[in-house]
Amino acid sequence: MALTRRKFLAATAAGALPLAAPSLSLAQAKEMRLGILTPAGHPWNRAALKVAETLAAETKGRLSLTVFHSGQLGNEAAMLQQMQSGALDMGWIMAAELGSRVPTIAAITAPYVVDSTPKIAKLVRDPIAMKLFDVLPAETGTIGLAWGITGMRAIFSAKDISTLADIKGMKLRINPTPAYRDFYQLLGAAPTPIPTPQVFDAMTNGQVDGLEADLEFSWNQRFDKVSKVILQMNAIFMPVIALVSGRVWQTTPAADRELITKAVKSALDTQIDELAVNEPKLIEQFKAAPIPIRTANRADAEAVVAEYDKIWLPKAPILADLRKVGKTL
Repeated sequence: MALTRRKFLAATAAGALPLAAPSLSLAQAKEMRLGILTPAGHPWNRAALKVAETLAAETKGRLSLTVFHSGQLGNEAAMLQQMQSGALDMGWIMAAELGSRVPTIAAITAPYVVDSTPKIAKLVRDPIAMKLFDVLPAETGTIGLAWGITGMRAIFSAKDISTLADIKGMKLRINPTPAYRDFYQLLGAAPTPIPTPQVFDAMTNGQVDGLEADLEFSWNQRFDKVSKVILQMNAIFMPVIALVSGRVWQTTPAADRELITKAVKSALDTQIDELAVNEPKLIEQFKAAPIPIRTANRADAEAVVAEYDKIWLPKAPILADLRKVGKTL
């Protein structure tokens, strides 16, 4: 029988899985490690540090959490392996990595599930988004605790574009996850793999025509300096999932599991709310740079979305439910 997240949590709560004696475990200090790919100062990293601060304060130092940023523990695939073995307690892993392995997770990154960052903030708190975590114990050996988000992604183009049709033929640097690749290929783009640190130069010398990324990351990297226009797609976003090792979780006392979960959700709720508030400010910063910002017409993508769903609904039927929820937000 496949182990779902719900069954896993029920089993640990009922004692079906071995737990250390609560009276002993609750008295013991526990040092935890959290791995994350993004650099120090990134909103996800700040949220992770907030979790560490909360746990230390609420347990008077009994629970400590060290955050290893910038891929210090390896790439996301390596961190997943470490969590599967129990060598790593927690990892904040992007849906792109998980979605490449687990189509159900990739469904949330499908185009036009939602079409604005405020709607993203609502979507990831909806029960249907939390239900996506149910497949993780069986598929990855991890437990999903909460979502973190980026805003809607845009195209930073080295040539002048204004519509979805203009994307056809563009050599576009995108995240290589299949969910993104299929969307941009259906639009007629040529996804071009370029390591992130090389993108700026690649746009300068014409190796690629543009970059698809979120606004906050792009402002920090100043991709507007090598772009003629920003085309706001309002189509897809890149969330992160706060994961904990299943092996670690089943030997963690219930009271500590509750405390950790609460701290993670609180920190990421704050990150989500702050992003939704700050995005309009980012847009104004780009306009003042100055660089023209245009918005793609959602109606122009109807045929592409229909073709996309023919590919993805058989692999991830929950996509239909996500689309239904998205229409109500």
